[in-house]
Amino acid sequence: MTSASPSRARITAVDTYDIRFPTSRELDGSDAMNPDPDYSAAYVVLRTDAADGAEGHGFAFTIGRGNDVQVAGIEALRGHVIGRSVGELCADPGSLSRDLVGDSQLRWLGPEKGVMHMAIGAVVNAVWDLAARRARKPLWQLLADADPRWLVGQVDFRYITDALTPEEALELLSRGREGAAGRAATLREQGYPAYTTSPGWLGYGDEKLTRLAAAAVAGGFRQIKLKVGADLADDLRRCRVARAAVGPDVRIALDANQRWNVDEAITWTKALSELHPYWIEEPTSPDDILGHAAVREAVAPVKVATGEHVQNRIVFKQLLQAGSIDILQIDAARVGGVNENLAIMLLAAKFGVPVCPHAGGVGLCELVQHLAMFDFVALSGTTDDRVIEYVDHLHEHFTEPVVIRGGHYRAPTAPGFSAAMRPESIAEFTYPGGAFWAADLGQRNANDRKGQLT
Repeated sequence: MTSASPSRARITAVDTYDIRFPTSRELDGSDAMNPDPDYSAAYVVLRTDAADGAEGHGFAFTIGRGNDVQVAGIEALRGHVIGRSVGELCADPGSLSRDLVGDSQLRWLGPEKGVMHMAIGAVVNAVWDLAARRARKPLWQLLADADPRWLVGQVDFRYITDALTPEEALELLSRGREGAAGRAATLREQGYPAYTTSPGWLGYGDEKLTRLAAAAVAGGFRQIKLKVGADLADDLRRCRVARAAVGPDVRIALDANQRWNVDEAITWTKALSELHPYWIEEPTSPDDILGHAAVREAVAPVKVATGEHVQNRIVFKQLLQAGSIDILQIDAARVGGVNENLAIMLLAAKFGVPVCPHAGGVGLCELVQHLAMFDFVALSGTTDDRVIEYVDHLHEHFTEPVVIRGGHYRAPTAPGFSAAMRPESIAEFTYPGGAFWAADLGQRNANDRKGQLT
């Protein structure tokens, strides 16, 4: 196949991979609702015939079983992507976003929620990765340097104009450009504040919790997070252990992962308030807007945070309109990609609610750092009461892994969205035929035969 000039290059293939990591074996990622997650990526690569071999990488995050379903969702979008002009896509990623969300038959499967919407997010994010690579900028910088009117054109305002109009969005972005160069310099010098969930997985024992919490503080983190919700007495004990390890001045956030009914959330959070938690995350169903409002009113001054499972900008809009949350947690791979996250960050800026991104899964730290850094440089203009979640596993599988120093994310410098996985990791952990899983299956079969003989 001959290579095309940049002006004539097109998308030639949409390659997908079912990639799974066996994190359940060490209980990494365990919480009250998900006791045995195998962190996984439904991974997509957009291939082109560009002379420079340009590609775009994206993924949707899952936790094991069902990752094949998510991959199938991405594959269902292939016909919308192959043959498109690379130049036109990169000049207007929103054009693809609108086409994918607007497909009438695919839309029936949502609309704008669930497997297909996450598939759209993976493909749209891959386009942004491609666009940033072609611009030779990290995505956060591409967004921060963009003309505010162009950014407004990337946002789908359907269903949210009762809370945010295009004119208001343009005003927010225009105001955000004031002083942006200075903030970009500060970001490059100091990084963006992080907190860590690494000590707090529910399956960890007290010794591991204590050791990791103390190490986090020594490493510069000023906030950690613990998973709660399985047993109140155990949660109280673990919170006391954590508080003893980090001291009185480090924030401890709590995450219930949707475990409770509204009344349980109130009772449980009040019982844990003696340990002075900073926030309670996902206290109930992510769809329960009024439930979150009731919890927030009852448990103050403990803050209420949610967002990693909120399915689209419309639910975020209602959470903000109802005064249901103190902290808005965007997720780079849950909604319809960068375009929809732009809408959500603009809504948060309009309502004055801090954005503290969720990043507790494979590759999510790599992606979401770009969105938070754009928000600081060119939208909200502040990192006050804003932190990005950090977990310390699986970064080695990415070509441009996150860098943490002194409890801060360092600003990425490589072009793109930091989404590309190492080829050797793809080969090893593709399910079920990758080297790791094939060997694992062979060992299980051998054990079964041995058991039958004995």
